[in-house]
Amino acid sequence: QVQLVESGGGLVQPGGSLRLSCAASGLSFSFSIYDMSWYRQAPGKERELVAAIRSAGGSTKYADSVKGRFTISRDNAKKTVFLQMNSLKPEDTAVYYCHARRLNSYWGQGTQVTVSS
Repeated sequence: QVQLVESGGGLVQPGGSLRLSCAASGLSFSFSIYDMSWYRQAPGKERELVAAIRSAGGSTKYADSVKGRFTISRDNAKKTVFLQMNSLKPEDTAVYYCHARRLNSYWGQGTQVTVSS
């Protein structure tokens, strides 16, 4: 059974930082060949792509709203993908989801990030 378990969410003040982690288990193939992404969904809004990292070469892409503030990375040996979030803004408040894709698509259960003073 595939599991993607996110952690690291919480309440932070504007301008603060958080680091999200997503640990994968039960994947049919090596973690290293999965494209990994972080999405988020704010109340009343659609789920949106925040950042993605490819399997081969590790190329990355980001939503315009987080460029220069967020960094996605992966540790294939630990089967984990990270999202470092700096200079957080209230509009970053959302549930953040980890996503893995190879032939199939898998989602984590989400972790809440709240940016508020």
